[in-house]
Amino acid sequence: MNRLRGIFPVVQTPFLEDGLLDAASLEREVAFCIQSQAHGMVYPVLASEFQVLTDKERRQGVETVLGTAAGMIPVVVGVAAPSAAGAAEYARHAAAQGASAVIALPPYIGQPNPEEVRHYYQSIADAADLPVFIQDAPPGLPMARLMDLLQTIEQVCYVKEENEPSAHNITALLTGLGEECWGVFGGAWCRWMMSEMARGVHGFMPSVEVVDIHVRIWNLYHAGQPAQARGVYNRLLPFINLGFCLGLRMIKEALVWRGIIATSTMRLPGATQLDEHDHRELQHILTSLADLFAPGV
Repeated sequence: MNRLRGIFPVVQTPFLEDGLLDAASLEREVAFCIQSQAHGMVYPVLASEFQVLTDKERRQGVETVLGTAAGMIPVVVGVAAPSAAGAAEYARHAAAQGASAVIALPPYIGQPNPEEVRHYYQSIADAADLPVFIQDAPPGLPMARLMDLLQTIEQVCYVKEENEPSAHNITALLTGLGEECWGVFGGAWCRWMMSEMARGVHGFMPSVEVVDIHVRIWNLYHAGQPAQARGVYNRLLPFINLGFCLGLRMIKEALVWRGIIATSTMRLPGATQLDEHDHRELQHILTSLADLFAPGV
């Protein structure tokens, strides 16, 4: 199998104003990723509000993303669940629908012990028979346990590393694993994108709303133009900062502003509501970035 590399944006779950899943907007997100020349996609994970989807909606969303992508770019399907049995069900469904790989947080209810975490990832690997990403998000797994899973479960061969300090953790993984690890990806709003590329990261899983800019930075850096890549990254920093402050609602507002989804409706409890000053700042930043957007988007 070709190893996964590059920019794999996390697709949002769009909702209509009545709170129902918006399949048409979801299809437009996939088309936007392809038009932006993303190297792949991820759905559904934390930034997709997977925790508040029904089982039926979650499967429907996966089928919509994979069906719209139609094999044009690889799709990594999120299969995290509170239990090994639940995660295995999602993994089997992902494989049956044509996923290229699967990704999962550790069990996210309770405090699983090391053997329970091992059983969870082994169950996912057995059910999917696909490459498996561990999403190492805060509070994260101890580095020794993370490396052990990668070295001892055959299909567990990728990491999305966003447990702080993520850049240091990426270096530890890259220097300590060798061929047992097929790839380490960054996340966390790509705050450390330049440093993590310099450390040899294999890709990133950012949120989707400015994926065309993330692709531009990645392509410039890997074309031997790190100064130009940093120039684009520096222009993106105010957007990253605002997103880090305001959270997932801002991602959806940016997607609405760009005409990709219909509403910024969220189900995640406690999501920040943008006020008029937030909207004004977001519009100012997006307007300043418009020349970096993919043509026609």
